[in-house]
Amino acid sequence: MRKTTTLALIATGLVALGCGAGSTDEGTSSKADASGAKDDDKPKTAKIGQPARDGKFEFTVKSSKCSVAKVGSDLLGAQAQGQFCLVTINVKNIGKESQMFDGSSQKAYAADGTEYSADGNAALYANKNAETFLNDINPGNQVTGVVVFDIPKKVKLAKLELHDSPFSGGVTVSLA
Repeated sequence: MRKTTTLALIATGLVALGCGAGSTDEGTSSKADASGAKDDDKPKTAKIGQPARDGKFEFTVKSSKCSVAKVGSDLLGAQAQGQFCLVTINVKNIGKESQMFDGSSQKAYAADGTEYSADGNAALYANKNAETFLNDINPGNQVTGVVVFDIPKKVKLAKLELHDSPFSGGVTVSLA
């Protein structure tokens, strides 16, 4: 029994260590960039068209389009429960090893703070090559894809919280 308990504790410890591996949040460090400016001097919230970093990814939101009722073709597609908001994002791997981008790790918020999760099923129809579905991006490479949010018809998104992994701190991008 003692041997089983010891093995269970070791296994639990290894799982806990594995969950935190690779999920560093470089956005909160105070490293200086090429211009000499520290990360602490940079704005914490980016705007559409401005690069924003979380961990090993640099995100640039290209556009946001809401009031979309359906994505896909007439034969295959997804119908919104309310309205789809299609957010086009460029994701660049700024790390030194491959990193998986998952659209479902991204979040959107209304002005009142209500959180909305990404609709992975609709994103499959909104992207030609599944750019936002479990896509491994090698160092220096980048992809552009659409992350889809299904929100109520009268709601307007105010900001996004973009993550390089489900456990990262995230970076905020204003949509206003």
